[in-house]
Parts: sequence; C-alpha cells; structure tokens
Amino acid sequence: MSNNDNKNYWALILGASSGFGEAASIKLAEDGFNVIGIHLDRQATMPHVEEIIAKISSFGVQHIFYNVNAADDKKREEIAAELKQKFGGKALIKVLMHSLAFGTLKPFISQDKGQMITKAQMEMTLDVMANSLVYWTQELVKNNLLARKARIFAMTSSGGHTVIPSYGAVSAAKATLESHVRQLAEELGYLEVGVNSIMAGVTDTPALRKIPGNIPMMDVARRKNPRKRLTTTEDVAKIISLLCMDGGEWISGGIIHADGGEDVVNYVGQGKQTENY
Repeated sequence: MSNNDNKNYWALILGASSGFGEAASIKLAEDGFNVIGIHLDRQATMPHVEEIIAKISSFGVQHIFYNVNAADDKKREEIAAELKQKFGGKALIKVLMHSLAFGTLKPFISQDKGQMITKAQMEMTLDVMANSLVYWTQELVKNNLLARKARIFAMTSSGGHTVIPSYGAVSAAKATLESHVRQLAEELGYLEVGVNSIMAGVTDTPALRKIPGNIPMMDVARRKNPRKRLTTTEDVAKIISLLCMDGGEWISGGIIHADGGEDVVNYVGQGKQTENY
C-alpha cells in the first residue's frame, strides 16, 4: 500500500495512548492512515493523549479517539455501529492493532492465600489481553468494516513461553493470543487478511514497569541483546509499518520477532547463563 492509498483507509488501535499502541498510531499516521484510537485514561493522563492526537494531526490525516474500556462489549458494539454509519457501509479499516496491557500480576500459588490469583482476575486478564482480539475482529467483520487485505497485529512477548514471577496469567494470555492469531489467519483467508503476533524485545513501557523485577529484566536484556540496547516502541512501529506495505498480507499466522535477535540469545557475557526473558 502506498501512502496515497493509505489516506483512504483507517487504522484501529486498541491501546492507543501509551507504549506500542501510541508509537504505532503515530507511525501509521505518518504513513498516511487515518487513525481510530481506543484508550482508557483518567483526567491526569489526558494531556498526553492530546499530545498524541496533535502528532497524528500534524500528518494531515483524520482521527477519532474513544476513551472507553476496550473490553466492554456494549462500547465495542456502539463504536462499530458508529463507524459503520460514518463509513457509509464501506470496509475501510485496513489495520487492526491489539495492544492492550491490563491484567493481574499475582502468583498462582502463595504461602499467603490472599496473594494467590483469583478466578475473576484470571478470567479478566485473558479476556482483556487475549480474547478481546477475537471479539473486536468479529465486530469489524459483522459490520463490514474490515477491508480486504487488511492487517491484524497482536502484541505478544517472550513471556508467553517463559516463566516470570507473578506473570502467570499474563503469560497465559499471551499464549492464548498467539493461538487466536493462528486461528484468525486461517478463518480470514477469504479476505486475504494478514494476521500476526508481534513479539517485541524487552521495552521500557508503562506496562513493563508494573512487572515485578522489571529493572533487572531490562539490565539482562541490554546485555544479551546483540544490539546491546533495549527494544523501543518506535522499533516495533517501524516493523508494523513495513508489514503494512503492499504484499505484506502474505505474511500471516506467525510470530514476528521484533527484538533485534534478543529472544534467541540465552546468555549474558562469556559463559554466564541466564533466564531467557
């Protein structure tokens, strides 16, 4: 897709106000896409949202931002109905990005029974961080909003196949998300839609800062990454931009490593073994 073609289409970003969703919103706007941002922010963080919107506007594209819970069924249905009316029934959403990072960080087992994750917390984490991808995709298809040869991206992490303290529910959500991506890649084949998980390297985002042990995790990542630095949200946004180019829809159903080679390295320094975060 060229920038001239992009101006006719929209990118729908779930989690557009920080981290990977923020960077992708800005980069896709630079590429010419109009942007629909779904975010959940309190009044204290709204000034940053306004800064993001200003950056998007600077590229001369349109934008619509909704400050709602992306996992709320009613809000999702209302937004889809509004977009269907705005687009006149045309399938104009060319990019759907799932970058929702809201879950419970608690151990499954603890000496303190009050610290163990509950059923409600487990189900909420999987619903927001994994299952909502399916529900949003269904909503777009039902309302004829998803364009042919669209791209769908879901942010996963190496935590989906490794163990990190208190990360169990999120790890399960990431593994589930990757499974959903594979299934959607098959079921959306008739629309020639490319569906992929994006596995970023360790990135200093607000979501990472909530994970216990995040400081040593970042230190390990810097030392073992072949580039000797952390991944940035801009690195990942550029990968998404590349995959949105003409022909990128043929890459589908997989996990794209956007980490500079970090995940394949299992050591820090000469002969020193470490956990593979």
